[in-house]
Amino acid sequence: MKYARGVSAIGAIVLGLFTPLPGKVACAQGLPPGQLPTLTGEWWQWALSIPNSVSPLSDATGERCMIGQRGSIWLLAGISGTGSTTRSCDVPAGATMFFPVINFVNVNTPCNQNGVNFTAKQLQAQIQPAIDGIHSVSVTVDGQDVKTTLLRLVVSDPFEAALPADNVFGPDGCSTGVPVSPGIYSPAVDGGDYVSLPPLSPGAHTIHFHGESDSTVFDHVVQDVTYNLTVVPVSLK
Repeated sequence: MKYARGVSAIGAIVLGLFTPLPGKVACAQGLPPGQLPTLTGEWWQWALSIPNSVSPLSDATGERCMIGQRGSIWLLAGISGTGSTTRSCDVPAGATMFFPVINFVNVNTPCNQNGVNFTAKQLQAQIQPAIDGIHSVSVTVDGQDVKTTLLRLVVSDPFEAALPADNVFGPDGCSTGVPVSPGIYSPAVDGGDYVSLPPLSPGAHTIHFHGESDSTVFDHVVQDVTYNLTVVPVSLK
């Protein structure tokens, strides 16, 4: 994930989607495409609401994989800034996994020195060059490429972002060198390549995703993430 300081708080992150492998998955369908513009905003609400000190975005091992998870959709994170990482963690059987290959967010915050509140349309225009510059996107599950038709470029519906005191924009998140104060900010918008992964069978699986973007907004951004997952059976009896 990458952030710019100035008129607003801007960031980049990753997410992915998968194609069914014979004998490996419980079903052949991911999330309906109509859900994705809402769910991408919910993914960012999850990522931005977690204090930076325990953020899954800066997780070097996978030990933070379970923070903030709830419901039947399991969220996976990319990394802050640009680079690569490998994580290992457990996930519950039956959960649909949702994550970005590469994505960008823009949040209307008080960092704007001119006192202007940006509309969702204006915020989207600021990050659109980075979204348009996405390339070299790939996702594999257990060494097999996903179907390119299942990788979707998604522009989110506008959403609000709740930022804690120790937020991902850091101690000098504003252009003035001060932190972005904790609070609820809106609108926020996002765009990028996303995938929803149907439930994997119990046992060990490896997900690898890679994406790059070149633009005048963030220069060259690389997201390269490997997840070594153990899908754990869940008993509800």
